[in-house]
Formats: sequence, C-alpha cells, structure tokens
Amino acid sequence: MLSEFKTFIAQGNVIDLAVGVIIGAAFGKITTSLVEDIINPILGIVLGGADFSQMKYVLKEAVGTTPEVAIRYGNFLNTIIQFLIIAWVVFLIVKLANRARLSNSMQSK
Repeated sequence: MLSEFKTFIAQGNVIDLAVGVIIGAAFGKITTSLVEDIINPILGIVLGGADFSQMKYVLKEAVGTTPEVAIRYGNFLNTIIQFLIIAWVVFLIVKLANRARLSNSMQSK
C-alpha cells in the first residue's frame, strides 16, 4: 500500500494539482486585498463614503451582553466582487491557453 501511495503522489497530475491549489490560495489572498484595500475604498468614495464591510441590516439590536443579530450584506458584496475578479482572471487564463494551443496546433501542421 505504501508503494502504491508513493506512485500516486509521484504522478505529475497530483503534483500539478498541489501547485495549483497553493497558487490558488495565494491568489485568493491577493484578490481579497485588492477588493478590501483598493476597490472598496474607491467605491466607498463614489458612493458617498460608504464602507462595504460595515454595511448591514440589523434584525435584532444588541441587548446587554447579547450581541446584535444582523445580515452583513456588505461582506457578501465583498465576496461577490472577489469572485467576479477571480472568475475574470480564470477566464483570461483559459482564453490565453486556448489561443496558445490553437497557435501551436496550426504551426505543427
């Protein structure tokens, strides 16, 4: 079983996948910073000083030591913006890879 596991791990696809996951996690942090530290402040100015991370709809006010119950739609908007940026970058990478593949296949003919 240990031998099979070593063979499995040594396969190129597993290593490629691991590298992809690590790079993806790092890219996620970069995207989060881009949205929270650059895009949201600019949008905040355009929207009259709004801070997305603080946007919420309070369902029940805090009472004593009981915290408030709120729908934090600002954080949800941040996540949507992050998703759209990641989706756009992935789209561009796939488009570039397809163009390169098409170019290579035409050159080999």
